[in-house]
Amino acid sequence: MREPMQGVGDSAMNAMLGPSSVVEGKLSFEGPLRIDGSFTGEINTPDRLIIGEAAKVSATISCGSVVVSGEVSGNIRATESIELRDRARVKADLATPSLVIDKGVVFDGGCHMLNGAAAAEPASFKEARRRGWQPQRAKPHDAEA
Repeated sequence: MREPMQGVGDSAMNAMLGPSSVVEGKLSFEGPLRIDGSFTGEINTPDRLIIGEAAKVSATISCGSVVVSGEVSGNIRATESIELRDRARVKADLATPSLVIDKGVVFDGGCHMLNGAAAAEPASFKEARRRGWQPQRAKPHDAEA
């Protein structure tokens, strides 16, 4: 069994949705959050999200990093990392530059490994680029016009 992650204990949490919590809607926050209850909707944070063993989450998740030990369905996009712990049950499409899947995880979905630039690019830029828009790039310092 894996040792607890540094900074994942309850004392390091900014907020927590306990086991008896049932929440539906859009959740945006800064600082680490732990979910041990039920959540349906959308989650947005630049920080760490922890989904506990008893949690049931059905959401579109956009975060810095996520550790999943419970049940998740939907989509997960993490700019830093996604970690699926040994009893996690995940039915979702994943997008991240770093993915860890422990033995014993049940995973049904797709995975897109992002490089640093793609991970940090907001979804609105991706949609614009899909439609043919290209960002203006600065010229290299050694390129003279």
